Amino acid sequence: MDAIMTGLLGKKIGMTSIFDESGQVIPCTVIEAGPCYVTQIKTKERDGYEAVQIGFEEKRERLVSKPLQGHFAKSSVKPARIVREFRGNGVSGLQPGQEIKVDSVFVKGDVVSVVGTSKGRGFQGVVKRHHFGGGFRTHGQSDRERAPGSIGSSSHPSRVFKGMRMAGRMGGEQVTVRNLKVVGVISDSNILLVKGSVPGAINGYLEIHKRTAH
Repeated sequence: MDAIMTGLLGKKIGMTSIFDESGQVIPCTVIEAGPCYVTQIKTKERDGYEAVQIGFEEKRERLVSKPLQGHFAKSSVKPARIVREFRGNGVSGLQPGQEIKVDSVFVKGDVVSVVGTSKGRGFQGVVKRHHFGGGFRTHGQSDRERAPGSIGSSSHPSRVFKGMRMAGRMGGEQVTVRNLKVVGVISDSNILLVKGSVPGAINGYLEIHKRTAH
């Protein structure tokens, strides 16, 4: 199973720091990774590709639609809050309803990519959203310190080009952080310690993908 599963679903618990063997402080993120349950096996013959669909964190049945209730019941698992697919090197050895824990996928020293939803910042101006420097306070423009400046030309082309960096909604987007090192695995509580920070707020859901050799 170790060679098949390429990742897990989890939830960001918070951040802490640990000491390595040489006494250096390592800032790391604490992730509750699993246990996950196999909800569906997709095969090349039936679905056109091979993948393992897994669910994480139980959800109250009355909040789940009837079709999804039937989908989970078919695999003999309880309704899951989030469901994702992971493509691996094959699906042999996995069965619907099977439990997958963190120590069956990750070990200390692994390199992973973490996918999450960044913190929503609401409507923000160009200084915070795009790191603009702003204008000068001198020469009669004391109110232009955080303004974007010119956003277009004059009579030609007489429009604002698509993609112009302007004020707008910031955050709340899918972000992937690659090449993070696993610095600890606590099997009893399904805890994964990853060096550095990962996207999103505390209790945000994450996909942890194990980097495979090519």
